[in-house]
Amino acid sequence: MPDHHYYLQEAIIEAQKAAAIGEIPIGAIVVKDGEIISRGHNRREIDHDPTAHAEIIALREAGKYLGTWRLSDCMLYVTMEPCPMCCGALINSRIDTVIYGADEPKFGSAGSQLNLLQFPGFNHNIKIIGPLAQETCQKLMRDFFVQLREKKNSKKSSS
Repeated sequence: MPDHHYYLQEAIIEAQKAAAIGEIPIGAIVVKDGEIISRGHNRREIDHDPTAHAEIIALREAGKYLGTWRLSDCMLYVTMEPCPMCCGALINSRIDTVIYGADEPKFGSAGSQLNLLQFPGFNHNIKIIGPLAQETCQKLMRDFFVQLREKKNSKKSSS
């Protein structure tokens, strides 16, 4: 059985990389046969790309690594529950399992708001495990937005 907490910690490291460059701190990794084959963190602001979510980047890199878009027998670890766009990509990639750190109350599409990963009408359903690190992953988000607000407020006061 995979050590979900170890791999989720690797996704958290990716989320911290996103925060360090001013991106919303979400990180993801793809694992196949116990090996991390790709990593991703949010890059929407830096890349000027609305699709540059951690999950999408990790899926793209995994596809390149394996030489195929079919990621069956792979698992995706992500710090926050995936959004509808990312769930669509996960379904289309044929990934087997999604393990996530914290629920996403606004856009969560692996059970919080809706469950696209196990929608009965789709030809591929994904096993979902989570939330496994709710407090840690929510704290990353909370701390990021507190710092962002502080930065905005200090700019307003210095003007």
